[in-house]
Amino acid sequence: MNITIQNLYNSDYQLWLESTINQLRRGDFQAVDWPNLLEELADLGKSERRVLESLLTRLLEHLLKLTYWQSQRDYN
Repeated sequence: MNITIQNLYNSDYQLWLESTINQLRRGDFQAVDWPNLLEELADLGKSERRVLESLLTRLLEHLLKLTYWQSQRDYN
């Protein structure tokens, strides 16, 4: 079965990832699926930013709740 690297990316992500890592380790840069690799790296950066934004939002929510709780405790 002759599977192109593009088909591998679309059909078996884990195998594509392992193949890409092995190609990079061997220095076989001609065989690397650059468009999809670059897209994955860009998406990884976006994902990291979303996680950070979510954590910061949660932290802010908790700080606001704590401030409110303390003000109510002092009031009562």
